[in-house]
Order: sequence, then C-alpha cells, then structure tokens
Amino acid sequence: MRVLVISDIHSNYTALETVIKDAGHFDSVWCLGDVVGYGPDPNACVELLSEQPNLVCVLGNHDVAALGRMPKESFNADARRALEWQERVLSASSMDFLKTLPQEYIPNEHVTLVHGSPRDPVWEYILNTLAARMNFDAFDTDLCFIGHTHVQSVFHYDTATDRVQMDIPQVGFPIKLTGKNILNPGSVGQPRDRDPRAAYGLFDTEKLTWEPQRVEYDIESVQARIRESRLPEKHALRLAEGW
Repeated sequence: MRVLVISDIHSNYTALETVIKDAGHFDSVWCLGDVVGYGPDPNACVELLSEQPNLVCVLGNHDVAALGRMPKESFNADARRALEWQERVLSASSMDFLKTLPQEYIPNEHVTLVHGSPRDPVWEYILNTLAARMNFDAFDTDLCFIGHTHVQSVFHYDTATDRVQMDIPQVGFPIKLTGKNILNPGSVGQPRDRDPRAAYGLFDTEKLTWEPQRVEYDIESVQARIRESRLPEKHALRLAEGW
C-alpha cells in the first residue's frame, strides 16, 4: 500500500491541494496533526483532508487548542491571535472532525503515528538525537511517524552500536527502512527548514520504503489571504523563506 504521509498543514489549503496533486496515486493518507492554526483556510483544509481515501489523522497541539482543550497561554502571542481567529471561523463540521481525532494511532504492526513524540504525543519536539534517544523506548513498533518540528528528518537507532543518528534525507530518493526509526515528513503548510516548498513523504507499507518529497506552491496567494484575514504578518512573511 502506498501511503501519503503529511503533517502540519496549518490551514494552508493551497499547499495541501498542491501536495495531494503532486503525490500522484496513493491508497491512504496519514496526517500527523496540526490541520489548523496559523493560516487562512482552516475549514477548506478540513474538508479536503476528510475527503482523502482511508484517512487516518491524529491531533496536533493547535488542533487541541482550537477545541479549547489547551490553554492559549501555551502559545506565543502571534499563534494565540491566529488560534482566536480560527475559533471564530471554524465551522461546526470542522470542529466535529477535530473532535474525532485520537492523540496516537497504530495503523499496522510496523507503525505508530503521533504529532509530537511517542512520550508526549501532542507537545514534545524531537529536534535532535538526544530527544530521539529518549523516545525510542516509548513505542513498540519499528517505525514512528511524527510532525510538530516542521523539519523533514529521519532518526535511526542502531542497536549494534547503541547510537542514534539524525539524517536530513535527500528529496525524491526512497530509503529502505530497517530497524527502529523516527520519521518526520516535514510541514505541508509552514516549513521551517529554510526551504519554502511544501513537504510530505510517501511510505510503502510492503516494501518498507520512505520517500521524502517537496513541491512548490503558490505562496503569494496564501500570503494575500493571510493579510485579508488580518492574521499576523509574521505568518505571511515566513512562508516565502521557510522559517
């Protein structure tokens, strides 16, 4: 089965639509959370995502906050302002969709899906090998897919040397997965690795291969909608440079 793995859409409909078209054929979609937050199109993103085949989606911290289940004081001022706007514009059907999402999901015997980390599915960031090492014992499957950092990355645990290695994988080249790995497809709607292209990954459940991907999208149109909605200017500017 060919799976489109996405994360951190953050209400960026144009990026999500472009990723879905660019991915080609896929049998299922695994979304690692933060469907909403930051961007101008929360309802359109929820609607498009919910139409995808064999969808599995877990909660991200912005999704939890939009549901009123997390103090907004946990977020910086600009993120809080965007969340308050999202609460006003999210439709009843979008809220109902978010309410159905679990914090963790295990779609098969090989894979665990979370937003932040296996230890803290909603909030912890895995940005380095130390954080990764502390999480390898927190999941029983061989693979754990995460989001939250907005950075495409792979953390591999080598049992022979008892070492954890972090790789920034080359886009478009499939990786054969062996042993235990923590994999991040990057962010669809707000990349933070200095590459403004929307990020995603393709996972083959039979071959156990992982293929990171990037695609350009119409950033200027999203920036225009952010400004029309009077959302923080920072959220428009950062899209152009991927920070």
